[in-house]
Parts: sequence; C-alpha cells; structure tokens
Amino acid sequence: MRAIRITALAAATAAAFLLGACSSTPEDEQAPAGVESRDAGAGKPGAGTSGVGRPPVASVDLTDKQKDRMSMLKDPNSILSKRSVYFEFDKYDIKDEFKPVVEAHAKYLRDNPGAKMLIQGNADDRGGREYNVGLGQRRSDSVKKMLILLGAKEPQIESVSLGEEKPVCGEQSEGCWSKNRRGDMLYGGEY
Repeated sequence: MRAIRITALAAATAAAFLLGACSSTPEDEQAPAGVESRDAGAGKPGAGTSGVGRPPVASVDLTDKQKDRMSMLKDPNSILSKRSVYFEFDKYDIKDEFKPVVEAHAKYLRDNPGAKMLIQGNADDRGGREYNVGLGQRRSDSVKKMLILLGAKEPQIESVSLGEEKPVCGEQSEGCWSKNRRGDMLYGGEY
C-alpha cells in the first residue's frame, strides 16, 4: 500500500512539474521596443526629411524585339526570307545550294528559343498518293534533322507532309514539277 502512495505522489509531482514547464509568458505582456526620437522638424511629421531622388524609369517595349525578329524573316535581302528547300526527283537529301538557307534558319531558331517552325514536305503529282505523302514526310524530316543537328531544339520544330496536295504550279512539265518538290519552312503565326 505504501508503494501505491509513493507512486501516486511521484505521478502528481511529475504532472505539476510538466504543467509548470509548459506555461509561458504571452507576447502581449512583453515591454514594447523603444523608439528613438529625432526632433528635426519641431514636431511636424515628415519635417526634415527628403524623398529619395530616383531617375524616371524608362519604358520598355517588348514587342519591338519581336517586330525586329519577324522583319528579318520577311526582309527580301535576308537569307531568312528564303523558306523553301527544293529536292531532286524521288529524293529527300538536301542539295548543297540549300544548306546555307537551312543553316541560317537553324541559327535563328537557336537564337530565338521561343520560335516555332512547321516544315511542310511536298511532292509533285507523278507518284501515287500514298507514295507522295511518304516522300513529303521524308523531305520535311530531312530538313528538321538538319536544323536539329545545327543546334535548333526538337520541340521548336514540327514536320508534316502535304504530299501532292499543295502544288505551287499545275502544269505538267519538269520546270513545274521541280517547283512542287520542296520543303516549306513556316514560323509560328504563319500557319
């Protein structure tokens, strides 16, 4: 029985100790921080002070850069205004004469990571519809591959095939067919 009383007394002592340790002084009872007084203006608020002199903030027109970039794409004196890569009959490798055009567009895409491009692969009407769709896709993919190898990012470029559906010339002659065997590069806002 004596052990039970000692245990009960120890438990009561421990509970009182814990309750005492958990109490704290609320922040409301703490003394406020002191305020330094400076009598510079004979008691008038704001007297003796001056505003910070700041130069006016220059306005920034973010659309100017966008307009400048887009004008480069449309300037006839710029290589970037050239948007088509032409192919030989039944081929999809890029001819040497069009490599500088693709290189210029790759540089533009590298320098403008927000720019998007759609490459439309085209074929003349001499093959079957399915064959021309496949050939147009291989042509657009070859332009895309070269752009990526030159530093453009894959998410910037989409390649599609139009097959023979978008001819620029409708005559049945080699001169006309050669104009239809192409890959057209279009930028966002143009397609």
